[in-house]
Amino acid sequence: MLNINKINIEGYEFLTYEVALPKTTLFIVSHETVGYIMCAALDIDFFNNSEKLRARKIIAGRAEGVRSIQQLLDAPLAKVTVACEELGIKPGTIGRDALVLMAKSVEK
Repeated sequence: MLNINKINIEGYEFLTYEVALPKTTLFIVSHETVGYIMCAALDIDFFNNSEKLRARKIIAGRAEGVRSIQQLLDAPLAKVTVACEELGIKPGTIGRDALVLMAKSVEK
């Protein structure tokens, strides 16, 4: 099962994705052009440790132990990509705050 919805945070629009998989659910909240946050299924180290992927400047953060989109928005990010840190989004940044920083980066 796949559920896709639109949400608004501080005037910015994001898409939420819930993908039901065997024995788990994948949760993602994405900005249209900048980046996304995701549950622990995202391997941040894979992005950061590969020179080719670092060069792509993928902006992504991962929260752990979440079981819903709301929990993903409220959780501190456990890991973020190097490109995410360049926007000022560090581990510990709350998911919704990270998304707003991503959206604001487009305005610059």
